[in-house]
Amino acid sequence: MQLDLNLLAALDALLEEGSVAGAAARLHVTAPAMSRSLGRIRRTTGDQILVRTGRTMTPTPYAIAVRAQVHELLHQVQGVLAPSRELDLATLERTFTLRWHESLIALSGPALLTSVRAQAPGVRLRFIGESNFESHELRRGEVDLEANANRPGAPDVRSVKAGETRLVTVVRQGHALTRAKTLTARRYAAAEHVIVSRRGNLDNALDEALAGLGLSRRVVASAPTEAAAFAFARDSDLVLSVPEATTRSAVTDFGLAVLPLPLELPLAQVYLSWHQRYDTDTAHAWLRGLAQEALAAIAAPGGSQGPL
Repeated sequence: MQLDLNLLAALDALLEEGSVAGAAARLHVTAPAMSRSLGRIRRTTGDQILVRTGRTMTPTPYAIAVRAQVHELLHQVQGVLAPSRELDLATLERTFTLRWHESLIALSGPALLTSVRAQAPGVRLRFIGESNFESHELRRGEVDLEANANRPGAPDVRSVKAGETRLVTVVRQGHALTRAKTLTARRYAAAEHVIVSRRGNLDNALDEALAGLGLSRRVVASAPTEAAAFAFARDSDLVLSVPEATTRSAVTDFGLAVLPLPLELPLAQVYLSWHQRYDTDTAHAWLRGLAQEALAAIAAPGGSQGPL
């Protein structure tokens, strides 16, 4: 049997996009050409791969079962066929797109840019904000690196833990909680709270932890960014709970007080993620290393807990 490796790339794109048009756009070919490739794949595998259900295409059970294997095989082929190149940082000209949590951009972005500029002045960094919904830009190659609190579950997306920080409580200077001898979970729960949520949620993991103690709190507002939430805490008696690393400049800029969180919670993790297609990309590996160093600088040792 003679196999065309181009069919492997076409199958990967079809399974990723779920449509002939989407796969064609991804591989920069015409829709009729991709349709012909799908026909060849069907004849080769003896499976329909994608079947029409209404206005959309649905992968068959076989297609779902081999999706991860197809990703891995294509990656291996690309690794074998990709020429090995010596990385010359002085002449490297490339733009990397980084989708990071907004607080991580503020905390680690400047240090990363400084390191990049010192070693490779021809490299540009394009930081973009996180989306309210799950997106696939990382898998499509539209984003080079992600950094946030979520470990990806996709088999073709790599990740490393780049740092961790504990959660703390933030209030305005002179807040009643700053005058208490001990901030207990009960006093914490009795206060009114503001939380950070891009989606506008009014609860999070802290509410589950409080429920485990038989307590509940009243969240009166949510803000899409930590900077906005800091402003709410500065101008009111609202209590805000955020990773300690993000409070370092806020204490000075907003005149806030930081208190230990009176709950026993795991440290907040920071993960750096990329698509496996970049595993052997020397320039990407160089940037990943610098990004890990910049993100690791936000780590704060220890946890936080308090009495009831």
